Parts: sequence; structure tokens; C-alpha cells
Amino acid sequence: MNKEEQEIRKKSPVQIRNKKASFLYTFLDTYTAGIVLTGTEIKSIRAGKASLVDSFCYIDKGEIWVQGMNISPYFYGSYANHPSRRERKLLLNKREIHKLEEESKNPGLTIVPLLVFIDENGRAKMDIALARGKKEYDKRQSLREKEDMRSMDRVMKHY
Repeated sequence: MNKEEQEIRKKSPVQIRNKKASFLYTFLDTYTAGIVLTGTEIKSIRAGKASLVDSFCYIDKGEIWVQGMNISPYFYGSYANHPSRRERKLLLNKREIHKLEEESKNPGLTIVPLLVFIDENGRAKMDIALARGKKEYDKRQSLREKEDMRSMDRVMKHY
């Protein structure tokens, strides 16, 4: 991910994160994918009414899908409102999908969604990562590092 892409993510008015993923997984490789949405889903995402809790990605017949992503029904939607939890197709190059498929066959590796944001053209995008699950001691180490950073920040504020 280059600096330009990072700036786009920072400027995005909507940033829906999967906070639990960084605690449970170590990220090996990240990708940015488009999301196939229906009419009212994009309006709900722009309103920030989405969640990535308990969501995961899988590959089926050369296509990558995200399951478990919750996009709340649009408040002003009519009878044609969307279901909140449905499988949604992600858009990646065939080369990227093939690489992810080969890598995810290895034991202990999975594909997890990290972030949903709106790009500069107004389209919803999702950052996904090839990830390896952390062991219990890795999680304790992560918590320890996080606490150390907080204490260093507190000390630095006093000076």
C-alpha cells in the first residue's frame, strides 16, 4: 500500500474497521477490493451503518465472497430494501484471486476483511488480508506492546 492509497483512506468520511481482526490474526498480505452492492446498501454504508464483526472471506469457483458482513437496512428504504446479512461479491483481478486461493489452502491461513471505506470516486471498497491466526502467547504479547505504547505516550505528555 503506497502513501497515496493511505491518504485516500484517511480522507474517507466512512471507515468501518474490523478491530478484532488485528488482535486475532497476523496479516501477511493485504488487498483492496471493490464490493458489489445493491441500491440501498451503499446509502447505508455512507451513513456508517455497517459492521465487519464475525465476517470472513472465501473463494468459490474463481470468485471471492464476503460472508457475515452486516449492512443495516436503509432507514428511508421502501419495500425493496436489502437483507442485512447476505453474501456479497468482492471484485479483484483473476491473478489476485488465484494467488489468494493458492495461499489460503495452506493450513492456518485465512482471508479476513479489515476495513470498508469510500474512495475518492464515491465507491465502497474493502481492504482484505491473508492472515494467520495468533496463538495465545502472541495475543498476550500484543496486549503488552499496546499497554507499553500507552504508558510511553502518557510519560511523553508530561514533558
